Amino acid sequence: MTQELIRPAEPGDIVALNAIYNHYIATTPITFDLEPFSVDERRRSWFDHYAATGRHRLLVLELDGVVQGYCCSSTFRPKGAYQTSVETSIYLAPTITGRGYGGRLYAALFEALRHEDVHRAYAGITLPNLASVALHQRFGFESVGVYTQVGRKFDEYWDVEWFEKRLDGGSTP
Repeated sequence: MTQELIRPAEPGDIVALNAIYNHYIATTPITFDLEPFSVDERRRSWFDHYAATGRHRLLVLELDGVVQGYCCSSTFRPKGAYQTSVETSIYLAPTITGRGYGGRLYAALFEALRHEDVHRAYAGITLPNLASVALHQRFGFESVGVYTQVGRKFDEYWDVEWFEKRLDGGSTP
């Protein structure tokens, strides 16, 4: 039986996390990054943004002690009024997709955010991606619009559908 663990990311995870993300850069339009990151670039530009507590979380999925995926809640936009909103993402090793791990990661992330000052979560999904749309809808995300042909990758233009999830956290004025 496979041993599964979902936990906060640690600095030693960055090599595996970077490899997973770079796979999606090189092979899919799921991310609009065009060039793979070095481990040092990814650490500085991304990993150091997260904490074990608060609204910016990075959780990893280990299967039999090997990091196989992650999910995160990141800064939605840099301006101060957006601070109670987060953007969420999930990336899994391509060998384990479609087995329910994304749902378990998201469940852990939203549980971790439950008592944080987070009012809304957003997710942008490059279309078509039926599995990601279904996952987000299962977690209560609702479509709020489509940016048409907003990104060009692999010599094609791609649409991105944006989804919003209402959260219980956040102060009410």
